[in-house]
Amino acid sequence: MALSRLQKSLSGGANRAMHDLFFIGFIAALIVFGVRKPFLFVLGYVYIDIVSPQRLTYYLLNSIQISLIFVLLAVGGWAVFDDKRDLRFTPRQFLLVVLLLYCYLTTQSADFPIEAAAKWDWVWKALAFAIFLPLTLRTKLRIEALVTFMVFSVGSIIIVGGIKTLATGGGGYGELNLMVSNNTGLYESSIISAVAASVIPLVLYLRRYGTIFPHGRLVDIYCFGLAFACTLIPVGTAARTGLICVALLAVLMLRTTKRRLLYLGLMVGAVGVAVPLLPSSFTARMNTIQNYQGDASASTRVAVWQWTMEYVKDHPWGGGFDAYRQNHIRYYTNQKIEENGQIVNKHVLVIDKARAYHSSYFEMLGEQGYLGLIIWLTIHVTGLVRMEMLYQRFRRARKEDGQWIGALATALQQSHLVYLTGCSFVGIAYQPFIYMLVGLQIGLDTYASRIENAPRAATRAAQAVQTAAP
Repeated sequence: MALSRLQKSLSGGANRAMHDLFFIGFIAALIVFGVRKPFLFVLGYVYIDIVSPQRLTYYLLNSIQISLIFVLLAVGGWAVFDDKRDLRFTPRQFLLVVLLLYCYLTTQSADFPIEAAAKWDWVWKALAFAIFLPLTLRTKLRIEALVTFMVFSVGSIIIVGGIKTLATGGGGYGELNLMVSNNTGLYESSIISAVAASVIPLVLYLRRYGTIFPHGRLVDIYCFGLAFACTLIPVGTAARTGLICVALLAVLMLRTTKRRLLYLGLMVGAVGVAVPLLPSSFTARMNTIQNYQGDASASTRVAVWQWTMEYVKDHPWGGGFDAYRQNHIRYYTNQKIEENGQIVNKHVLVIDKARAYHSSYFEMLGEQGYLGLIIWLTIHVTGLVRMEMLYQRFRRARKEDGQWIGALATALQQSHLVYLTGCSFVGIAYQPFIYMLVGLQIGLDTYASRIENAPRAATRAAQAVQTAAP
């Protein structure tokens, strides 16, 4: 028995070591190749920020600040080696700077200084990276590489969740183990379900317009498989947010679908086939969408939102990060109670406190007040408008003249709309992934302006030479 336990222990240790070596090898390869191509440091930081490999390893990476190492390499590589000609700082980057400074000021006067400082420690990094990211996106290849890394990084989480959902049905909210045992960050059920839906347009974009991987059957299989896995995440997590996001995306994609009747028929058929196969834990949770008082989680949301609106009447500048910790809420839920051998529905009073916002809009309102919410909304709404303008400018362009720009603008707009819908029900106002999406939008916008202005600049230069000629 002792020998058997020793063998199992050694085998487990070897497996953990091999597991760690895979992550270490990949990160080491990024550093080695980044010496020649410094933009790889930017992509490496994206991967680390999304996947958090330090949380997935047993020994080495969890004791090293790899995120700090890569961001220093990324900024240093850009500062030393990147071309700075025609460098542009856009109005949205300026708004991100304003939001960053404003959050810093509210943190200094926060109602809960210790908790606010802890949240500020990662929020400022997400905002700062979003400000920096567009400065590096000077070529089509870099833009596509960023999209690819974002999709592959999130996909590594989503594929695991999709496989486990197919194998076990998922298990319900907070029970789907997505490579880590804790239900936090991007691994939290509602967050990953919203992000999974928002990634689908980018996946389909890469399948059609991607050039890093040659078009072929393997690319099609991977892209369609990943898109399917994205739709499985709301099922496996039983997150109502994900269901709403997937439904919205299905409607949004009607705009760019050429064969709309066929698309609608396939959607109806897919729903008809899928509904009978859904696990009971998923259907039971989805039924609470119609009656929020029948579910304690949904009732809590409404009560917290009401408390937040009352709070900002007296605190118009917000209470800083984690201001929700001071809330005391009262709400009623409909619960089935047994009385005299019969099951009856009753209104039950629930008293609770320190409940999170469960909405990015109310998160911004409660923490940063009216001004913070306006700045945040302006950043996102401006992104939607700019992507629409890009789509209109390039949707009729030939493939060699920038057709991909219009396609990517549409994909980013759809992803953004899905996020803005999903964040209505989960507090992800500062989620780093969405700020990478914002940075990508800004980079695409500035790149499009640069290539459109290039012929005009060349013409002006030629005219200047002719004018100066004797």
